[in-house]
Amino acid sequence: MTEAVTAESGWVTGAAMQSPGRRAWRRFRSNRLGYYSLVIFVVLFVLSLLAEGLSNDKPLVVRYDGQWYFPLVQTLPETAFGGDFPSPTDYLDPLIRGNLAKSGNFAVYPLNPYHYSTVNYFSTQPNPAAPDAQNILGTDDTGRDLLARLVYGFRISVLFALIVSSICAAFGVLVGAIQGYFAGWTDIVMERFNEIWSSMPTLYMLIILSSMFAPSFWLLVFLLSIFGWLGIAAYVRAEFLKNRTLDYVRAARALGQSNFRIMTRHILPNSLTPVVTLVPFEMAAAVGALTSLDFLGLGMPPGTPSLGELLSQGKNNLDCWWISLSTFVVLVVTLLLLILVGDALRDALDPRKALEGDAP
Repeated sequence: MTEAVTAESGWVTGAAMQSPGRRAWRRFRSNRLGYYSLVIFVVLFVLSLLAEGLSNDKPLVVRYDGQWYFPLVQTLPETAFGGDFPSPTDYLDPLIRGNLAKSGNFAVYPLNPYHYSTVNYFSTQPNPAAPDAQNILGTDDTGRDLLARLVYGFRISVLFALIVSSICAAFGVLVGAIQGYFAGWTDIVMERFNEIWSSMPTLYMLIILSSMFAPSFWLLVFLLSIFGWLGIAAYVRAEFLKNRTLDYVRAARALGQSNFRIMTRHILPNSLTPVVTLVPFEMAAAVGALTSLDFLGLGMPPGTPSLGELLSQGKNNLDCWWISLSTFVVLVVTLLLLILVGDALRDALDPRKALEGDAP
């Protein structure tokens, strides 16, 4: 009996010695679905950041007539490779490819030899072309490779979501902290403004504002950010209202510490749990909003690889199933991974589940 108590006490002591962050990370890793969703999402995002080396119509490196060339960082005329014109080289041209394949010459091509803007003028099928050996996911209605546009479109969507969620988190924390810490009339006035702002039809406002200005990446970041901070601000406000009355905050005030120091050094670290858990959901909402605006033609500038624009093409070409199907799969997988990560973070940081997750 004594040994059992000692063993149990030893376990409790060892668990207590771990920092809260380590215990939360251990609980997060125990959620296999959320943990592997995060791993898959990070791997896909890193690969998309390397898209220029994985999906491009330019070779990575070329050796021709004893000379080395790096087309990814060089704009070379086709006369450099035995062509007839001084215009930039089209590396899909059968003549150029034949010259690069001659004895003594070689070229290392990306896994997918198409950029998102590349039009395959040498395809034997009408556009949109069905999947084949040349374009494994087919082409869109202008002959651009669908796989390349999905890879680059995924990258833009995730970068957009990361930037929007970061801005929303920062501004939401600032507003919520001021409301919750100072309370009183400060909280009342700011909360009334938040209620008015949150009552606006967000999607309709985005559509109206997007139609008034020339579309651009940063304009959409601004438009989504000014509406996306309200949820985080509400949670941070509640945490600050709760923590501002605790003994350690009163002790800090008694020691003469400034409001800024109390907010940033004492209350804020204990109030970040809702921010961390909400970020994946904010990212999923940003991806969905960008896709919706692009689908309506009010999003990114024309020619930009976009999941929403591909869904719009699928709607206009219902017989070309490969456009809608592949885009739908990418969009659903992206949102599903983010939501699973968010659920796992929420469970890992939930104090009501902490003891259950730390049990032997």
